[in-house]
Amino acid sequence: MTSIDPTCVDQPGVRPPLIDGDDTYSALTERVCGIAEQPVLETPKAWFVAISISMSVLAMLGVVIGYLVVTGVGVWGNMNPVFWGWPIVNFVFWVGIGHAGTLISAVLFLFRQKWRTSINRFAEAMTIFAVMCAGLFPAIHVGRIWLAYWLFPIPNQMEMWPNFRSPLLWDVFAVSTYATVSLLFWYLGMVPDLATLRDRSTTKVRKLAYGIFALGWTGSNKQWHRFERGYLLLAALATPLVLSVHSVVSFDFAVAQLPGWHTTVFPPYFVAGAIFSGFAMVVTLAVPARAFFGLKNIITMRHLEVMNKVILATGSIVGYAYIIEFFIAWYGGNAFESFAFQNRAFGPYAWAYWTMFSCNVIFPQIFWFKKARTSIPIMMVIVILVNVGMWFERFVITVTSLSRDFLPSSWGYFHPTLIDVLTFVGSFGLFVTMFLLFCRFLPMVAMAEVKAVLPVPHRNSSGDSSSEDDPQEPTASDAPEVTL
Repeated sequence: MTSIDPTCVDQPGVRPPLIDGDDTYSALTERVCGIAEQPVLETPKAWFVAISISMSVLAMLGVVIGYLVVTGVGVWGNMNPVFWGWPIVNFVFWVGIGHAGTLISAVLFLFRQKWRTSINRFAEAMTIFAVMCAGLFPAIHVGRIWLAYWLFPIPNQMEMWPNFRSPLLWDVFAVSTYATVSLLFWYLGMVPDLATLRDRSTTKVRKLAYGIFALGWTGSNKQWHRFERGYLLLAALATPLVLSVHSVVSFDFAVAQLPGWHTTVFPPYFVAGAIFSGFAMVVTLAVPARAFFGLKNIITMRHLEVMNKVILATGSIVGYAYIIEFFIAWYGGNAFESFAFQNRAFGPYAWAYWTMFSCNVIFPQIFWFKKARTSIPIMMVIVILVNVGMWFERFVITVTSLSRDFLPSSWGYFHPTLIDVLTFVGSFGLFVTMFLLFCRFLPMVAMAEVKAVLPVPHRNSSGDSSSEDDPQEPTASDAPEVTL
């Protein structure tokens, strides 16, 4: 297999191929399908170790939630005046993580950015799993979970009705819509690849399972036309959600009268931060996945470098928002607002603020240098720090503003409990478990889309572009692409 000369990246007007090497259609199918088709007993031990650890953490989450339901929310560190503690912080964190999947899948698709094809499938999966983790925290935050139906807009004997002017209710509609559209978008794009797995299945169970979800796909021109049109419509529906969902989440804070929250910069600030943290998580997952599953020639260094550029750009936007918050607090002439931001930077939570600022603004600036953007160890350190910093951002926004109320008599210091910590760690168990199962049993690369960007279609191993010496095994995802 030949490699692409990395120096061609630096030549003006010359771009390297999106797929490294001389892959044929059949070689690409073999590589991606081989992961899902591998017998369970032949699965690498490393996967079993990883899934065992993640499922153990997930089991711990179940135990902690059970203890919470039986005992009550008093086991958390929420107190007066910090009634919103880690559960809301974790909710906003996980919703933000899920933003990169929709951006890569929908927005970049509409802008015809072909580099997205190698990473969009597992970025979309990451979105689904992150929203699952996010939805967990509001569900258990209500306290008496068995009475959660009181929140639904249904007639009842108590004449209770949801307050549709509350941003918390807006969250329900925004996040549920986001989850539904993202799930449909992810599943629709996977249908041709599921049909490929169905056609290659050697056991009745696999053929039945993949066949059910392949929805009778045969790869005909008519089906491809309907598929392309449906995919385009879902992309158009999902694109506004990239901006609206985290904007609505920011309204949880922005429409309040509390100093530190009541600011109009929150919607664009939250959206930029969500894309920032989402791309950091995509890189965090892509680097080990491409190495472990042998996908380095499909998820190339060019993909990682482009994502690092997005992280640099959105990190700079977030840094600008941090600075403009202080300017607006001073320019507005509101003493309470000025105190809120001075307290963030120099008060009892200064350690959290400067951890946030360092991880989100200072450290990502190293991506200005190409050597840093293309160095696996450096990018892994930076993206992990970004994930840490974005969690601290939500902590700083939520806790520091609540801990210092208008009157000193209402001040307090928030201390998380062990249950807080275990619940948050357990959510990672849910996220990683779902991601590992997805990588093992479903096509983690969009084969049908990647084949469309291969350097030379149907190229054989000898370099001859004719297909006579290297016949390609037709699959359901090899039908010609229909142009809308």
